[in-house]
Amino acid sequence: MLNISHNQLNKKVTLEGYTSFNKSFTSKHNALFSRFLGVFAIIVFIILFLPWTQNVSGNGFVTTLTPDQRPQTIQSPIPGKLEKWFVQEGDFVKKGDTILFISEIKNEYQDPRLLERTNEQRDAKSRSVVSYQEKIKALENQVGALVNERQLKSLQGKNKLKQARFKVTSDSIDYKASQTNLKIAERQLKRTVTLQEEGLKAITDVEEKRLKFQESQAKLIGQENKLLASQNEVLNAQLELNRISAEYADKIAKSRSDRFTAESMQFDTEAQVSKLENQSANYSIRNSLLYITAPQNGYINKAIKGGIGETFKEGEPLVGIMPSNYDLAVETFVYPIDLPLMHLGESVRIQFDGWPAIFFSGWPNASFGTYAGKVVAIETFISDNGKFRILIAPDTEEEAWPENVRVGSGAYTIALLEDVPIWFEIWRQLNGFPPNYYRPDSKISKTEQKK
Repeated sequence: MLNISHNQLNKKVTLEGYTSFNKSFTSKHNALFSRFLGVFAIIVFIILFLPWTQNVSGNGFVTTLTPDQRPQTIQSPIPGKLEKWFVQEGDFVKKGDTILFISEIKNEYQDPRLLERTNEQRDAKSRSVVSYQEKIKALENQVGALVNERQLKSLQGKNKLKQARFKVTSDSIDYKASQTNLKIAERQLKRTVTLQEEGLKAITDVEEKRLKFQESQAKLIGQENKLLASQNEVLNAQLELNRISAEYADKIAKSRSDRFTAESMQFDTEAQVSKLENQSANYSIRNSLLYITAPQNGYINKAIKGGIGETFKEGEPLVGIMPSNYDLAVETFVYPIDLPLMHLGESVRIQFDGWPAIFFSGWPNASFGTYAGKVVAIETFISDNGKFRILIAPDTEEEAWPENVRVGSGAYTIALLEDVPIWFEIWRQLNGFPPNYYRPDSKISKTEQKK
């Protein structure tokens, strides 16, 4: 009481006659209470020096060790319409089992004989390629025949040219002989005229020589005409030889041009055949995509698109599947301030949701119902929740994790760090300091160990 009133009861009323007063204010009880306080203080002092394991806690959930073992959704790479379901939710399917049949919704793929007609077009184009190949062979043979014919015609023209040149040579010799005969006839005529003037020859002899001179002149003119004609034949033979070369060069060039055109058409047709083969393969693969199959062994979790006749776009999830064979792991999150304390191979204690546990975070050896794990992966980029993701695998040297733990269930994790006294941990918590920074023994180099 504060004793504010002037009427103080303790001065007017005595308590010595009451039994409770006698039990409360005896020296015996005071001694027992003092002894109890002393023993309690000693126990508390001893407890302050007991070892305490520092830890980094985090909340996470059960997942799988590898990405291909985690729950997934099955999508269709093409848009379509649901036609028929072959499974129910909860069914077990093997890899390759048909789950769903869909149909096309795009107009360009709705022809039921699209693949067959595409193959017919491809076969027709393939036959066109064969025709062009035969045409190219025929044109190559034609070019060869024209080359041979040109050689023969050229040889024939060269022979004619040689004959004409030989004839020119022969006519030239005859022309020279005619010139010589003309000179002889002229000298004979002059001598006969001189002798006739001297009276040694008769006029008839002069007339004979003059006639012979005129005949020699006529023969000279005739031989000159023949020589010019022979020279003209040489020119004609040369022109014919050039004409043959030009004519067959034109024919060969035209045949080769036709062959190149046929080759171009063949290449274009082959490109069309290749394009049709590509389309045929794409249509064949697209037809196989109408049956949605299981990518691996697992259980059908949920039909995301359920109604018959319901349409969907490519890439939309249709059904969820959970693999049947998987290795459990725990995905947990720690604060950035605690990330330097986490190392690969770090020991972690895990408490699963739904599994009763008696857990002392600072005394893991005294805990019950927790399971051991090892850190196998540490994310190097912060997650959306502002924490860093840690992946924990079972510790094979400790007790195995419960068989009935399912992927997606919650988990509480505690990474075990250094052992410190309890008083140090209380002081650290009161001041808001992080746990002691340390590295596992396997991470310390030999040089640092020597130091």
